[in-house]
Amino acid sequence: MAAPARRLCHIAFHVPMGQTLAVDLQRLFGFQPLAAREADGWRQLALHSGDAVFLVNEGTGPGEPLYSLDPQHMVPSATNLCFDVADAGAAARALAAGGCRVPVPPVSVQDAQGAATYAVVSSPAGNLSLTLLERAGYRGIFLPGFEPVPSAPGPGWISHVDHLTLACTPGSSPTLSRWFHDCLGFCHLPLSPGEDPELGLEVAAGSGRGGLRLTALQTPADNVVPTLVLAESLRGATQGQDQVEQFLARHRGPGLQHVGLYTPNIMEATEGVARAGGQLLSPPKAYYQQPGKERQIRAAGHEPSLLAQQGILLDGDKGKFLLQVFTKSLFAEDTFFLELIQRQGATGFGQGNIRALWQSVQEQAARNQEA
Repeated sequence: MAAPARRLCHIAFHVPMGQTLAVDLQRLFGFQPLAAREADGWRQLALHSGDAVFLVNEGTGPGEPLYSLDPQHMVPSATNLCFDVADAGAAARALAAGGCRVPVPPVSVQDAQGAATYAVVSSPAGNLSLTLLERAGYRGIFLPGFEPVPSAPGPGWISHVDHLTLACTPGSSPTLSRWFHDCLGFCHLPLSPGEDPELGLEVAAGSGRGGLRLTALQTPADNVVPTLVLAESLRGATQGQDQVEQFLARHRGPGLQHVGLYTPNIMEATEGVARAGGQLLSPPKAYYQQPGKERQIRAAGHEPSLLAQQGILLDGDKGKFLLQVFTKSLFAEDTFFLELIQRQGATGFGQGNIRALWQSVQEQAARNQEA
């Protein structure tokens, strides 16, 4: 293990100047400005809700944006994961010695609040790069080089990042799993008893329509790093693309498909997002009429009609439940989206909900084609 990740610092996005992502995160999802920087053709704004921090990089410049890498990608995208490490310089050297490309070698940044050292490493997951950050003792609100942005307290809908899902090309999950293990210390997290790490969890959509293969990875329990989920398509007999294939086509390759944001109260968060104008995916009409679904929802302490009104999915049993709702894409290219998730003891990702998401995306695609 070359550079064990200790904590997720932030998720960085690259968008054209004037794109509305930063505004939408504030207006629709309750994120608040944290710190900003504008220099060398880049406008960088860090926003947060609880411990979830998004860094929006707008524009383009002759050099790289601070703490990131210009992916020069053709569409707006979530392009960088920044992890705290113990020693950024040593980590970068170890990764380079292991064959990793380090386009931004270790560099130190300092201001009145202290210093930080970082390096940026390319990953095999499409346009996704990884920033290795060493900031022990830094006293500022975000990172050196950024100015604090005063803001009012947010609604508190989101507390932290629960998981990160990468859309992968078919058959690539084992290679990616080994890379994240060898480079950052991620280990296989079984989603079902006796699961083969090479095969992951296969979730069939049914009726010969293919499905998804999910492989979950996590770091040791003493680290504050979200679960990483690798998602790839299982080919079916029917025509048409599933949500992973759609992402790969519209995003022009693999990448970060969605971020799962933990909410302590999914009803309140979903109502707030919808009231603010956020667009949420509607579950299939038959989802809440499945045999046993009403009993399951009531066993979790919820009212079926209220979940149906908000489009909230629920899965689980034996007193452990998972509630999820998915947004439509935050970009016109119909790629990256968000998930709001609340856990009542459950640690997985809900096979029934995955099937429902699969069908929701298919139905939405059909509506888009008809329009």
